[in-house]
Amino acid sequence: MLANFIVKEFEAGGPIMWPILITAIVAVSVVGERTFWWFRESRKRDPETLEKLFASLEAGDFAQASKISRGSEDPVIRMIWHGMNHYHSSLQGALAVAAGAELQKAGRFLTVMDTLVTLAPLLGLLGTVSGIFRTFNALGSTSIEGQMNSITGGIGEALIATMCGLGIAILALIPFNYFTRKLAQLQFELESAATNVEVMVTAAKQRGFETQIFRKTE
Repeated sequence: MLANFIVKEFEAGGPIMWPILITAIVAVSVVGERTFWWFRESRKRDPETLEKLFASLEAGDFAQASKISRGSEDPVIRMIWHGMNHYHSSLQGALAVAAGAELQKAGRFLTVMDTLVTLAPLLGLLGTVSGIFRTFNALGSTSIEGQMNSITGGIGEALIATMCGLGIAILALIPFNYFTRKLAQLQFELESAATNVEVMVTAAKQRGFETQIFRKTE
């Protein structure tokens, strides 16, 4: 019964329901993928190892810091490891590149979600216009019964398309804002960690550890 009702209402929404359906499928897929990704990333966070890493950097023991951070799946620790071991000509630049790679993975599909939030109500609005256009065309019908059927059908098409478009936008907007906040939080953590690393490395240089800083750690 429910399936038949959904199919009936879908057909009553007119041809614009097909692109709305595609939009809904994409929205569900993206939200599901991002939810799983952030859940998996939250389980990779390792604040204890990060504290040990900072302690080693502050002490100037860069070999130990590299050993601690090697193989970690924590995005902040991973950034520090890549920054220290692939600095090339600038530690700051290496940290920035590593942080950018982490943020790019974290911000994946956010543009798609932003587009869906805008596109879905616009498609609903297009369905509204289509339904109203159909209603006005029915006013020229010679049959009163035909006019009534066309008018009610046109209004139903307009309301169904609008409701579906707004529903998709609302359901996509909430996780979009949540993922955007998570991305901003991760960016803040990466920037803070990079600043701490630069300060600690600079302090170590001043204490006479120049050779250890620019030596590629094992």
